[in-house]
Amino acid sequence: MLDRYTGMKVFVQAASHASLSAAGRTLGMSAAMATKHVDALEARLGVKLLHRTTRRLTLTDAGTDYLAASRRILQELDEAEAEVAAQRIEAVGRLRMNLPLSFGTRFIAPLLPEFSRRYPNVEVELGLSDAQQDLIQGGWDMAIRIGHLTDSALKTRRLGNCPMQICAAPSYLARHGTPRRVAELSAHNCLSYTLSPLQGRGTWGFGPAGDIQVPVQGNLKANNGDALLVAALGGQGVIYQPNFIVADALASGTLVALELDQPALDLGGLHVLFPPDRRPPAKVRAMIDYLVETLSSACGEKPPAD
Repeated sequence: MLDRYTGMKVFVQAASHASLSAAGRTLGMSAAMATKHVDALEARLGVKLLHRTTRRLTLTDAGTDYLAASRRILQELDEAEAEVAAQRIEAVGRLRMNLPLSFGTRFIAPLLPEFSRRYPNVEVELGLSDAQQDLIQGGWDMAIRIGHLTDSALKTRRLGNCPMQICAAPSYLARHGTPRRVAELSAHNCLSYTLSPLQGRGTWGFGPAGDIQVPVQGNLKANNGDALLVAALGGQGVIYQPNFIVADALASGTLVALELDQPALDLGGLHVLFPPDRRPPAKVRAMIDYLVETLSSACGEKPPAD
């Protein structure tokens, strides 16, 4: 099927050179193919654009009007293509990032001022939510995910580790005692994260694969780790959260890490995900490289290999 865009290009070249043969040579096609394109264009429009004889090619009145419109449209298309192509080379435009709420607020937002200084032509839009979002359907350019990744067509890059910590406030432990074995957690007030596949079902997993499952109960559940942190700081109970949620509290002593007989589960690390484009836009590449550089060092790790 002959496309309208090529037909318009052939028509403009034919009008400019007063020759279908010259238009074909300019566009790398035969004179017969150039003629077919103009014929198809005239049939689609229902008007004659060119008067054609063996010796001359001239514009009709409709052709004169259509030539001006075609030149304008082709110029706009060329400019649009050039603008999009430039985004492969230069970091420009809006960058939409989907992030976990607490992690995005604590770690990503503080990094953005320096990113903006480096890439002033990139406008960043953050979507902060602990609920999993579909990257493609939601129109996101990239996302950060914590945990083991399910198989998908998305490209990924590992940014670092994300260890789990189980802890409680000194005031809670003074009242209820300090558990030494994971089995003892069943007798404690355990504050659970509802978006976790295990914690949301009333069990906490231990061991690298989380296959040691301990039934727990508590008087608070939440879909956000910071809400659980605040409760734990107030002495309400025990929490089992990623290190980035509780690291400051552990460092200050307002929370105490519990030393149990089983290791915490391996959460699966921190990853950036982006659509499977062979050549992602420069704005996406710039942000990924920036996160590898700054986020890994902030976590006290060497930047992971690509």
